[in-house]
Amino acid sequence: MSARGGTWAVVLAAGDGTRLSTLTTDERGEVVPKQFCSLNGGRTLLQQTLQRARRIVPRAQVCVIVARKHELHWRHLLRSLLAKNVIVQPRNCGTANGVLLCLLHILERDSLARILFLPADHYVRDEALLAETVRTATTLLNRDRDSVTLVGIEPDAADPDVGYIVPGDPIDGHTCRVTQFVEKPSAAAARDLISLGAVWNSFIFMAHAQTLLALTRGRMPQIVAEMTAVLAWHRHHDERSRALDALYERLPMMDFSRAIVQGAESLFRVRTAPACGWADLGTPQRVARTLQRLQFVPAPKPRLASLRLPAYLNLAKNVERLSAQT
Repeated sequence: MSARGGTWAVVLAAGDGTRLSTLTTDERGEVVPKQFCSLNGGRTLLQQTLQRARRIVPRAQVCVIVARKHELHWRHLLRSLLAKNVIVQPRNCGTANGVLLCLLHILERDSLARILFLPADHYVRDEALLAETVRTATTLLNRDRDSVTLVGIEPDAADPDVGYIVPGDPIDGHTCRVTQFVEKPSAAAARDLISLGAVWNSFIFMAHAQTLLALTRGRMPQIVAEMTAVLAWHRHHDERSRALDALYERLPMMDFSRAIVQGAESLFRVRTAPACGWADLGTPQRVARTLQRLQFVPAPKPRLASLRLPAYLNLAKNVERLSAQT
């Protein structure tokens, strides 16, 4: 383990995206995980998130976690990344296990790392505005080393399909302690929360890797011990792959919000980003509303020189197709 103290970004792209399967089924009837789809005929959500990460950290410190069974979809998309920055899970066992695997991988290379986690299923209209907030938040981590900072988004509507963060006492002009997390309230409750100053929970978060590892160890000590042992004992790629396979066969599904965040609100901070056209594309309804609200027009046809590129599944076209059937 080497001491460096750099800022790393991890794109979370190992999910199966089952909630969006009605929109992500291709012409052969196969479900394509949403991170490998295009919102409107352009780059995939994964590619957009990788570009989001590169606005904040150097390319050599951008990592991504993916699932082995999705290799057909991600192999060609990740050619620009260093091979050692592509962290492959044997199977999807939930965000808590995925975050832990990323922590341990990066700590092998940088024992003083600060890590930013970015979900791969977001749309952001004003990328520069969000990036400015995130960059500032990462630079402030040294002031509060024992906490985890979440990025909250200033709401532009009382959306019942997203989570909310209720801020508490201020730490600086834009960062507050967290009083409460509220997951998908009713529209009326969302309006009440906004009146109290609540912000949308983007699930973009950052922390010193050692801090987040200690928090995770306190919540799921057996899993942390087993995964740490696997990575420590098996340095050779093939050995490590087999050992991880065996471990992942018995790992339970562990959701980061429920397993790690719930009950640990005092350790979390929220940094609010101005309204930037952010949308969580977690459900067909949110995809449809995002397309409607942002008034998307069809993406331009590709130039002849780009026709050799893979044709990504277009969510906007599937929304239009399903709307015509109802």
